Amino acid sequence: MENQLKETLNFIKGQGVENATVGIILGTGLGGLVEKIEIIKEISYDKIPHFPVSTVESHVGKLIYGKIDGKTVIAMQGRFHYYEGYDMKQIAYPVKVLKNLGVKFLLISNAAGTVNLAFKKSELMLITDHINMFPSNPLIGKNNNEEGPRFPDMSCAYNKKLNKLIEEIAQEKNITLRKGVYVSVSGPNLETRAEYKMLKLLGADAVGMSTVPEVIAANHLGLPCCAISVLTDECDPENLAPVALKEILAAAAIAEPQLTALYAALINRL
Repeated sequence: MENQLKETLNFIKGQGVENATVGIILGTGLGGLVEKIEIIKEISYDKIPHFPVSTVESHVGKLIYGKIDGKTVIAMQGRFHYYEGYDMKQIAYPVKVLKNLGVKFLLISNAAGTVNLAFKKSELMLITDHINMFPSNPLIGKNNNEEGPRFPDMSCAYNKKLNKLIEEIAQEKNITLRKGVYVSVSGPNLETRAEYKMLKLLGADAVGMSTVPEVIAANHLGLPCCAISVLTDECDPENLAPVALKEILAAAAIAEPQLTALYAALINRL
């Protein structure tokens, strides 16, 4: 893995990409923030040695290097999921790459279903904590003590400073921003009525199929991170209706401008 990381970094740096301040991981249907970037370089994932490739149709699969309000950023336009067949180390690999490219802050987004029925479709939820229901973990295996501790603390997995700034910006811009607990599941199927009831009992406010591996990796590396969910469907077990991907993408598209505004303003203040 270490030799692979060196090869990946050498290739990306050879393209003139390094010393970025902010790393961004964009979730399902949430690539609009790229339009805010003054693009210097973009690289398809399939060109990067040892980098996974997005297989989900709504994930473009490009590494975007450029600037937002003068701040240098690296954005992942498309992420990787356990249900695509990748293992947890592959899913978290880009976080390690971003850290080694100089990134000081990691901003994550995802699409999620709301289990909290007080929250509505196309609203945003700031993740304050998570419940990990994946069957594996990106830190399993031999630990590299130079990267982080064997048993990293997760008592404040989502950086308080970043979350506070996001809340302040949302208030200034009059954007409805819910706060809650995100639970990660393997997917790719959506949940049954009984599973939604269980997740609610566990204390989840939203459910999705990503984010947690990247957050675990970021905390291990000492990389401050935050995450916002776009709530794309309402998961009421008593009134559950089938949901198609096109409906999820449509709901994400409604909320995307607000997410873009929040993260663009946050980057400006970092």
